Amino acid sequence: MNIPDGILCSKTHEWVLEENDNVVVGLTDWAVEQLGDIVFVELPEVGTNYSKDEAFATIESVKAASEIYLPVAGTIVEINESLINSPELLNEDSFSNWLVKVNPDDFLNDSQGLMEYSDYKDEVE
Repeated sequence: MNIPDGILCSKTHEWVLEENDNVVVGLTDWAVEQLGDIVFVELPEVGTNYSKDEAFATIESVKAASEIYLPVAGTIVEINESLINSPELLNEDSFSNWLVKVNPDDFLNDSQGLMEYSDYKDEVE
């Protein structure tokens, strides 16, 4: 698994990565491992605006259903369509199989509570 440079993680196990003017959001490898085999992903509609830490997606695994929270406020500009028909892609590589891309309202401010990946790994293990 290739962990992108500059990735930041939330305490609720989402990751974010700045990409031009947008932010890519996904689910951490640790969270995917805890969920087990993922069987369903429900993603939001493009154009929907969310507040920081608001639930924006649902992921179901053989173990449980979990809400996924947006670590930054903003508008959804793209969803990963491939996950709708193939949610198991998350189990293969949670970093290349992102969930959504967001145009953030204030990334600099919202990213203050996020951790670098190495610090996140230290916290969850």
